[in-house]
Amino acid sequence: MFFKKTSAVDFLIVGLGNPGRQYEGSHHNAGFLALDHLAGELGCDVARAKFQALTGQAALNGRKVLLMKPQTFMNLSGSAVGAAAKFYKLPPSQVLVLYDDIALAPGRLRIRPSGSAGGHNGIKSIIAALGSQEFPRIRIGVGERRGGEADLADFVLSKFSAEDKKAVFARFDDICAAAGLIVSGDLTSAMNRFNH
Repeated sequence: MFFKKTSAVDFLIVGLGNPGRQYEGSHHNAGFLALDHLAGELGCDVARAKFQALTGQAALNGRKVLLMKPQTFMNLSGSAVGAAAKFYKLPPSQVLVLYDDIALAPGRLRIRPSGSAGGHNGIKSIIAALGSQEFPRIRIGVGERRGGEADLADFVLSKFSAEDKKAVFARFDDICAAAGLIVSGDLTSAMNRFNH
């Protein structure tokens, strides 16, 4: 089926997470939470069902961006991201992904222009869908599971503690600023300013 390209989009910004009330506020949904904050700052409602995702269009630093929350569950995130990138003819370098990282302390950010999946199934799916790992990403530290929490899946799907939630949410304005720099082509400045 042929889809007509209805409106140009300069950048795709994706927040990763799992849909459903039972996953709200979980470590694995840090990407959803950060994207919701960005959408709020831009006055954008991420509610239109498209590409197996909830989407919304906004302007960020003079660029047209499509904000996206895949509804495919984390491990199949690439289905939504790949479909949108193909539709808007965006190269991987114009796809920014926000997601949780258990290797970073809560609230730490790690911005990179590319990289491997590092064991993150959502990123693994996106790399497969785009056929490349050359896309920018903002990794959001959510902390490591404690000694008593042996199962990784249980940890990433569990809710933030009040302390960790405060540390993570405190960086959402920085994530918004970093996204603005990245869509403007200044990823180096974003890394220099916010990788801490």
